[in-house]
Formats: sequence, structure tokens, C-alpha cells
Amino acid sequence: MSESQGLDAGREVFLEEAAELLEQLEASLLELEESPDDIELVGSVFRALHTIKGSGAMFGFDRVSAFTHEVETVFDQVRSGEMAASSELIDLTLGARDIIRGMLGEATEGGDDVPEEDAQRIVTALQDLAGSRKSEADTSVPTASIVTEDSAKDNDEPTPLSTWRIRYKPPLDVFANGTNPCHLLEELTDLGDCNIVALNDEIPTLSELDPEQFHIGWDILLTTDQGKDAIEDVFIFVDDDSELKIEVVEHHDSEDDEDTDKQFKRLGDILVMRGELTRDQLNEALGSQKCIGEILIDKGLLSESKVSAALQEQEHLKKANKTVLTKQKASTESSIRVPSSKLDQLVNLVGELVTVQARLTQEADTRKDSELLFLAEEVERLSAELRDNTMNIRMVPIGSTFSKFRRVVRDLSRDLGRQVVMTTAGAETELDKTVIEKLNDPMVHLIRNSLDHGVEPPEVRVAEGKDPEGSIHLEAEHSGSHVIIRVTDDGAGIDKEKIRKKAVERNLMEADAEISDQELYGFIFTAGFSTATVVSSVSGRGVGMDVVRTNIEELRGSIDVKSSKGKGTTVTLKIPLTLAIIEGLLTRVGDERYVLPLSSVEECVELEEEDAGAERGRNLVSLRGELVPYVHLRRHFNIHGERSEMEQIVVTRMDGHRVGFVVDEVIGQHQTVIKNLGYLYRDIKEISGATILGDGTLALIIDVSSLIEETRDKETESVDMIG
Repeated sequence: MSESQGLDAGREVFLEEAAELLEQLEASLLELEESPDDIELVGSVFRALHTIKGSGAMFGFDRVSAFTHEVETVFDQVRSGEMAASSELIDLTLGARDIIRGMLGEATEGGDDVPEEDAQRIVTALQDLAGSRKSEADTSVPTASIVTEDSAKDNDEPTPLSTWRIRYKPPLDVFANGTNPCHLLEELTDLGDCNIVALNDEIPTLSELDPEQFHIGWDILLTTDQGKDAIEDVFIFVDDDSELKIEVVEHHDSEDDEDTDKQFKRLGDILVMRGELTRDQLNEALGSQKCIGEILIDKGLLSESKVSAALQEQEHLKKANKTVLTKQKASTESSIRVPSSKLDQLVNLVGELVTVQARLTQEADTRKDSELLFLAEEVERLSAELRDNTMNIRMVPIGSTFSKFRRVVRDLSRDLGRQVVMTTAGAETELDKTVIEKLNDPMVHLIRNSLDHGVEPPEVRVAEGKDPEGSIHLEAEHSGSHVIIRVTDDGAGIDKEKIRKKAVERNLMEADAEISDQELYGFIFTAGFSTATVVSSVSGRGVGMDVVRTNIEELRGSIDVKSSKGKGTTVTLKIPLTLAIIEGLLTRVGDERYVLPLSSVEECVELEEEDAGAERGRNLVSLRGELVPYVHLRRHFNIHGERSEMEQIVVTRMDGHRVGFVVDEVIGQHQTVIKNLGYLYRDIKEISGATILGDGTLALIIDVSSLIEETRDKETESVDMIG
């Protein structure tokens, strides 16, 4: 590979990492706005800016590096305690983050979308806020590459694996400044293998104890490849008034002999090296028959906690030396970046494999060859495992999507004069990355709708006895092969009379019609439908909720709305985990094959002859005392041929309703690889795709919700259809 190719590859990697860093930066800034004294969040913001600056200079993004350097300089003052993380600073830094993203975009697309004056305005405002505005020449954003001493350090070779001894004792008044020492210990554990022993020998008696003072310290053994600078960064905000000692215990050389037991230090040697006692005291104690630790405690030379800490160090070093080779080998198995297009190709290939496996199983069953049947079952097992693993590779937590909406809520609530806090639950819930990408637009519109139509202004909420600060809650959870996502606000709720009036005006319903709340709420998702009296940049054109319905239908999902006037609204989205492969129920109608998603199927029952006649004006069947409407697929799709003597009903549940589909035969469960029908069939809503069966024939995949909706709208079908 040539040098230019290597540089281009490096630029691509940087752009991917920068996109992640910008997402992390935005999330940290929004959290910092809520907790401006959190030093860990300040450090997270600073590190993200520092990495973008240094890596940007390395790969030729000079404008990005220079601009980021100006922002980083201001945040360095926040790190050092010279200025506070004010709301104004957060606003400017979020604006800077957007400009950096624009600069990176123009670098990849060849455009010039970020005017120089916009970048200069942010730099000048930041410097004014920091009280250090320079002359006009100094404040202009330079175009030369900035390579600092820090960025040069970033390019060094990785530090060898070493074990460090850290003694950390906070000041007695550590609680007075809001510092939680436990957070520092948690940050240390992120650096490597860590052993922590509390030093409690200075705790006074209960009668002398001041509960506002801190009397505990720690001895920490840390094996890491991060180096001393990374350890010092953990304590960067507390090292001035704390007792802190960091020293290396041992460098672990991977080329040393694997039999490392001979290198283990004895307890006495460790105590002497730690400075806990002298060599003479050790030699005197060794004259006794007792273990060295017991001797030292009995003689009053050391407290039990200090001996325990030294024993922990001995065990830690033993463990580190024995596992160093394994860790270095495992480092070659760390995660790698893979373009999403390659994952899509892998899924397509797995889909083809599943189709071939189905053909093999059918051929083996036809030939009644026991050896071939055994091989077919083995291939089926392996292909199913490969399918599941491939699907898992594409699964990503929805929390990354939730975090994006914090900025939407923050900015929009300010524009609308609202006070709103966003909370989340179930951020670890995983979905296919393709599904998550398609969720972004509908989620944005739902949140904007909740803010504009749901959460009231502070003065209105106070007048109604509510907290002036409203809330929007995002929640996700698994439900079988689907994921349930709820968007809940505690606002005014939906005004049903206003919707009814608007629906009558648009001739969507009769003025005296009696319809359910769910059907009434359904008008919200009609194109051009809006109850807003004034058209604004946020609402009034009746477009947003129509986008929600369209996108969710494309995902083969459903929407449910529940609202209570004065208390709030909950919009529930039910969407499939993946769009590539589903478990389906294969059925036959005449010579045609149809697949219904197994996740929506409840049961299959025989259709009695007396209930099967559509000429009697009935499309209802009684199942255990409940009347269930059904769709006769033969009549609906106009399929010719003789009807089966014993037809069957596949009963499904959709949006809380039970609906049956009459078929000639239920063939059985089928692993369905979804294929698009193509552009020419884009308007056929009842069919969501197709799949190739084992014998090479085609089966159409029924879109249950769309078929129900289509049937409901046809007056020539059942007059008693859902409703």
C-alpha cells in the first residue's frame, strides 16, 4: 500500500472516530449543563476536544485542528478552576461542536459550508467569555497546521504494561468542596487491572468522630499500559490538597521467561520497598517462628490494614506477571471498525444461505435419504447459528439514539419558552442498526410534537398546580421479536374535541359519528392534519406526524396513542428487531404461497362450513365465545381454483384487535429471508416483500396491518369489519 493510500485510510478512520467523539462531546456538554461542578464531565469534554485537535492536525484537517484548539484553550481554564462551566459556555461550545461537524463534512464532500465568520464569531465569543480576548490578528482562525507537544505525545508508541502503586488520602474536608473520592477510584479501574485496599487506621473513636470529616485513604495497585500521565490525569483536580504518591512497582516484559514465580517479591521485601519498615526491623522479625505479617502486627510495627495491602500487592503482581502474555495475545483480538456496507453484504449472503438450506432440507425430505437428511439438519443448525450471530453483529443499543435527542429537547424547549427535562429508560435495548437509522426522523417529530402541543409553558403549568418544569420520557424494551418504544410527556394531553372538529372540517368523519379514541387519535397521523392555529418553524403544516406514520409503516411497525387530558400523552411504537430475516408462518391459497409474520400469529383454527359464506354478509367467526372478524385471502386477492374442503383461519393480533386470515392450508413455520418487490410494486401496501422457497417458487409476505386497513376501507367486503 502506498503512502497516499495509507494516509487516505487514516483520514477515513479519523472521520469515523471524530463523528463518535462529537456525539460524546455533545452528550457530555448536556450533562455538564445539569451538573456544572462535575470534574469528570469537564475532563471528558476536554479529552474529546484534545483528541480531535491532535488527530485532525495529524491527518491534514488543519482548519478543524486550529478551531478546536481555540475551544480547548477555553476549556483548559475550566479544568484548572479559573472559570465556571456556565450555561453561556455550554451554548457556545455546542455551537462550536456543530461547526466542527460542518468542517469535517465539507472536508469529505468537497464543499465549503462553514463560513469563516461563523467560526470566528464562536472563537471571539469564547475568548470574551474567558476574559482573554486578543488582538484581531491573534483571534483570526489560522490555516496552518497546529501540532502541539500534546498531540505529538498522542502519536507515541503504546506504553508497556506496568504495575503502579498509588497511595491516595483525601483531605479531611474533602466533602466540603463536593468531591466524591469514589468516582476517582472508579476511573482508575477503567485504566486496567486494579486492587484497592482501604487504610482505616486513622479513623478516630466514635466519641471523637466528626461526620463531616474524611479519615480514610487507599493503597491502590494498578496494572495498566496507559502510563503515569493517565494516572495523574485522574487526580488532576485533587492533587493540590490531597496526599498522593504514584510510583512504579514493576515493568512487565513480555519477552521474559514465562516461569515468573522466581520473580515474585516476598512480603518482607515489598514492605521494605514500600518504606513501611527498615531492613533491620525485617531481619529482627524474621527470627521469630511466626509468619512475617503476624510478627509485624504483634510487634506493633504495622497496622493490619497495611500488611493486608502489601499481601494484596503480592497477589496482584503474581497475577499480572502470569497473565501478561495472554493479555498481549488478546490485544490482537480487539474490536475493529467495519463499514456498514460490508455488514449489509454479509446479511445478504446469510439470507441466500438460508434459502439454499431450505432447498437442501426439502430435497432431503423428498428423497428420504437418511444420510442426506442428517447433513441437511446439520446445515440447518449451522445456518441458523450463523444467522443469529450475523444479526447480533448488526445490533446496537438504542441509547446512542436516545442521547441525540437531548440536544433536540434542550434547544427546542428554549425556542418555545418551555422548561423541559428529558429522561430515558432501557437505553441498553438493542435493535438492528438499519431499524435505528430509520427511527431517527419519526422520533424527532414525536419529541417536537410533545414539546409544542404537549408540555405547557411554565406559567400555565404553575397555574394548573403542576411543576413548572415538564418532562419527556423515552423508554425502550424488548417484546418477543419486537421492540416497544414509548414517548411520554406530562403535558396537557390531547384535546379530543379539537381533533374531532378539525376532522369534520376536513370531511374525514361525520359530525355525529361515534368512533373510538384510538380511531380519533389516528387522524393526527393524516397528511396535512394539524390543530395548530399558527404555522411556525415547529408545527402547523400537518407534516410531522404523517412522517411518523409513514416511516413506522415502512418498518412494518405499529403506533398506539394514549392520552389523558391535563396529565399527558404516551405514543407507543412497536417495531421489529430486524428487517432482513423473520420467522414466518407459511400458508397456501390455491397455487399461491403466503407468509404471515409469526410474531403476530396467535393461533390457527379450522373454519366451519356454515361460517365460511361471504354471500351471507358475514365475515365473523365465533372463537370460544368471542366474535373475530376475518379476511378471506382467496376472495381478497381474487385467486381462482377450487376451494379447500377444510379451510383454516390464521388468527393474528394487531393494535389490540384479533383478526383472522382464511387460507386453504397452513404449511408450517418458515425462516423467511425478506426480498424487496422492487420499484414497480411500491404502491402495493398489503405485501411487504417476498421470499424464495426451497423449491425455487416465490411466496409473498403479507403486511398484516396494511391488509387490515385496506380491507376496512372496502365497503364491498365485510360490513362488520374491525371498528
